Amino acid sequence: MSAAPPARTMPAVPKADAESGVAPHAKAPLDFALLAVAIAGVSLSAPLIAATAAPALAIAFWRNAMAVGVLSPFAWLRHRRELRGMGRRAFWLSIASGLVLALHFGLWLPSVTMTSVASSTALATTTPVWTTLILFLRGHRPPRMVWLGSALAVAGVVLLTGVDLSLSPRALAGDALALGGGIAAAGYVLLGAEVRRTVSTTAYTYVCYSTTAVALLAACLASGSALGGYDGGTWAKLIALTAAAQLLGHSLLNRVVRGLGASTTSTAILLETPGAALVAAVWLGQTPPAAAYPALAVILAGLALVIMADRRKAG
Repeated sequence: MSAAPPARTMPAVPKADAESGVAPHAKAPLDFALLAVAIAGVSLSAPLIAATAAPALAIAFWRNAMAVGVLSPFAWLRHRRELRGMGRRAFWLSIASGLVLALHFGLWLPSVTMTSVASSTALATTTPVWTTLILFLRGHRPPRMVWLGSALAVAGVVLLTGVDLSLSPRALAGDALALGGGIAAAGYVLLGAEVRRTVSTTAYTYVCYSTTAVALLAACLASGSALGGYDGGTWAKLIALTAAAQLLGHSLLNRVVRGLGASTTSTAILLETPGAALVAAVWLGQTPPAAAYPALAVILAGLALVIMADRRKAG
């Protein structure tokens, strides 16, 4: 999974795209095509991580560092004035978002090698549930359907972790890390949504990813994780991960949410779990135990209820 994009909790779709000035309805066909590409990209994330022979923290670092390298020319040539004029509050919120995103990657990536790709991805995408809980603690009152969906998703998590506990303590530990990654992603979502009210996607993601890369570099150096010495196949997978999940996945999701809305985009993100499981089954021969499938279905059903309630409220 790639971290859930900050746009999941953004307000309703504006009358026109702030960066392009094009009305949302005029871009819908293109947006749906880009959304399909984005989902395909993030679905490759967990299988690529599981297949890459490098330390988890190093994979997380290179994924963000390479993305920053690609974004740098666009950020400084087309958004230099915006970056220099970014308000202090937006800047520090972007820094905080990058630190939380680093925590998300630091927890979730190791989980992919400890439990199944399907379990890891499903638990990491429980972000909408934790986002709802954080908003509730801040005074928001979500609809009843949100609580029902949240309870259903949590029940699915309990079922899934019970299945993995029967397999091995290592699988259960991987589940815990993935769940922690999903909770950390909720902070990333909420912080990013606040910044995106006044800052463009490119400027925000550039500051955020740069912060994430620096934080993960420090974590690699502190833990002794090897940052190099890989073979050509490993570097190829790191480049593929950056291109598919970070640049295509994250960036396109942040773009299409303006035209399609947060609810449609978030619902589509649920397809990452079956997509990643299918890729892992075909490419890695990694098939979850039969007992895990009902739990995965319960988690996805709960998340769908949360998102549907959000869409009904927005409508």
